[in-house]
Amino acid sequence: MAAHETHYTLDRPTFDKPVKLLIVVAPYYKDIADNLVAGAQAEIETAGGTCELIEVPGALEVPTAIAIADRSSNFDGYVALGCVIRGETTHYETVCNDSSRAIQLMGLQGLCIGNGILTVENRKQAEVRADTKDQNKGGGAAAAALHLIALTRKWGAQTKGVGFKAPSEAIRLADSDNGPTTA
Repeated sequence: MAAHETHYTLDRPTFDKPVKLLIVVAPYYKDIADNLVAGAQAEIETAGGTCELIEVPGALEVPTAIAIADRSSNFDGYVALGCVIRGETTHYETVCNDSSRAIQLMGLQGLCIGNGILTVENRKQAEVRADTKDQNKGGGAAAAALHLIALTRKWGAQTKGVGFKAPSEAIRLADSDNGPTTA
């Protein structure tokens, strides 16, 4: 059973300069969301960081709020929190897949996001995962964001876009007569 497994957890990162995170939560299931937020806030505070909290209507709005904040604010990272419990329709798959995909795409673009949007079969699974004394997925999402911030600071500010990077700024063209030339 997953609740009894032991998982390896990375050591908490340390920071020379303070970190500031935005927690974006969809409190559709308020008690579960409150536990997720408590776990995230505790993890951020323990790492010496600060955070702000905003609420959005549902899990689909979490990525949009993060994108808006990234364009308009100065956060080092983001924690996405919420809960989606399977129902009788395919809406569950849409919400789970689309919110997760949007968060992943923003991460690939360089944002430091810990994804703590629970996707569960029933309320009991959500309660166990959100409980700060049990699986503490809110704390885990905050820890993930903190680790990504630490990596970003370790490797310096991003100066180029994400994706393929040429070995140099010059483009080398083959010249059939004289060997490679620089364009």
